[in-house]
Amino acid sequence: MRVPEGTLRQPGTERHEAAHAAVTGVSTAFGTFGELLQGVLPEADSDFLVTLPIARWARATFHGMPGQDELRVQPPHKRKALRLAEMIVRSSATPMGGVLTVESTLPEGKGLASSSADLVATARAVANALGEPMPPRRIETLLARIEPTDGVLYPGIVAFYHRRVALHSKLGPLPPMSVVGVDEGGEIDTVAFNRIPKPFSAADREEYARLLARMTKAVAGADLAEVGAVTTRSALMNQVLRPKRMLSSLIDICGQVGGLGVVVGHSGTSLGVLLDKADPAYPQRLVDAAGACSELAGNVAVYRTLSFDR
Repeated sequence: MRVPEGTLRQPGTERHEAAHAAVTGVSTAFGTFGELLQGVLPEADSDFLVTLPIARWARATFHGMPGQDELRVQPPHKRKALRLAEMIVRSSATPMGGVLTVESTLPEGKGLASSSADLVATARAVANALGEPMPPRRIETLLARIEPTDGVLYPGIVAFYHRRVALHSKLGPLPPMSVVGVDEGGEIDTVAFNRIPKPFSAADREEYARLLARMTKAVAGADLAEVGAVTTRSALMNQVLRPKRMLSSLIDICGQVGGLGVVVGHSGTSLGVLLDKADPAYPQRLVDAAGACSELAGNVAVYRTLSFDR
């Protein structure tokens, strides 16, 4: 029998009448606006990023049906989330079919961790339905089998080895900021992007190590000016790998409006000006930045960063 699009049939199972009641699990995961910092450290296999959580989410709902063997996902193109759900259910003590629904306010292919948020929300929702624990290390192990992943499974700002899907370190929270963002258009395939050899020299790798040390200290001290300086330097260093044609103009705008710095989706199409929400001049800086970015790109969106308790 032909399996419909957006469906996986668990191997080694057969359809039979449900012996138990349906179960439901729901969970969410936040996205990020690009990365505060992304690069490669001096040691081997050390591609890393530093997250910037934003108030945009993916939500996954899993309706599990014991006694059935078919898994479906809505919308059907969320194949990675479907594959992850199948992996979790197949390894469960109570295999079942069901329907996974993924909803998101994160645009895809823009560098806002939309795929990572989908997958983390899915892992947690399916585990909730099954009544199983889903700690971060288990999520990392599962996601490493699917694709390079952002660090959205951890609250706060973290340094994360995205290619091998493992935590580097927890940096902590930052005071609230806004990102006045623009989009250069198009979409970037994260998996394909991460196959590209990184053109960074030994000197570049040493600089990334220094930038990570600076960022770690800046987050610990809630030094937003230093955070902005590091993000801007990271954006400039990334130009040899994934150039942004608007970066120079956005840096100029940031300087004109008194922003903290420029943050980019290193593997995406998004760029933004960071603003300190506690700055008494914030309302005017926001208006000025939005106006200048609109003139530059013809599109503008304002994102709110997430703050977490220290």
